Amino acid sequence: MDVALWIASGLLAAAFLGAGLMKALRPIPVLQEQMRWVTPERTAGVRAIGWLEVAGAVGVILPWVLGVAPVLTPVAAVGLALTQVGAIPLHVRLGEAKSVPANVVLLALAVFVAVGRFAAL
Repeated sequence: MDVALWIASGLLAAAFLGAGLMKALRPIPVLQEQMRWVTPERTAGVRAIGWLEVAGAVGVILPWVLGVAPVLTPVAAVGLALTQVGAIPLHVRLGEAKSVPANVVLLALAVFVAVGRFAAL
């Protein structure tokens, strides 16, 4: 079970680190071409979501591996799951149903990590 949790954590970290850094650092006009929901008026929100995703990516790995406040790992996983709970209806509303299966997989991974790591505390 521990190996499966590490694999799921690694996949979550990779996905959210990449997506988060993109939202946090890329120019808004470039992001607008890739994501319909990004507008200049939402710049602060897009950047905040990006940095929160980066924090979640770090949070599902570092606290557990370092043994420092390991409760933060499942808490981070819950946060990433909530991100997907918000992303799924957004993609549906924008007519981007092709994105939903990836969101569902990320949601399932995050829930798996949260439950597994909370149980191991």
